[in-house]
Amino acid sequence: MFEKRECILQANHLVRQFPAPKKKVLTACNDISLEVYKGKTLGIVGESGCGKSTLVRMLMQLERPDRGEILFHGKNLAEMTTKEKWLDRQNIQMVFQDPLASFHPKRKVIDILTEPLENYKRLKKEEKEAKAKELLRMVELPEDLLWRYPHSMSGGQRQRIGIARALSLEPEIL
Repeated sequence: MFEKRECILQANHLVRQFPAPKKKVLTACNDISLEVYKGKTLGIVGESGCGKSTLVRMLMQLERPDRGEILFHGKNLAEMTTKEKWLDRQNIQMVFQDPLASFHPKRKVIDILTEPLENYKRLKKEEKEAKAKELLRMVELPEDLLWRYPHSMSGGQRQRIGIARALSLEPEIL
């Protein structure tokens, strides 16, 4: 039989529309519902331009749905206070398609990797280098990348840095 799992994220009837030329409307997401269960993998697939990124941006609270609701552990994200949303954001992390665009160009890898931990006061200054090295090892990158800038690395290395940064907070959902 199937094992019963805890639903940690639920999207109900999400709709996101954007204004288009000539008073038209572009519907990026239309009546999307899904459930994310603890310990399970959910893949979202579709052709280019079908709304996958818009859906994820809504789940990450980077965009607000025009209709529908998003529940995280049964609590509606739209009804959360700013502080509650900020605290919950550490539990849902994302890896951006273009990692270079998501990195500050004047920050070294050590700072990029540890920034989320510093923002949530989960890292002491004296632990910074060791934690950054641990995160690099997790994604099978050499420790000497710590002192480099992302623009001096390959696309694959930058993608792994983005993955390591997202994993640094040990999120429930990635």
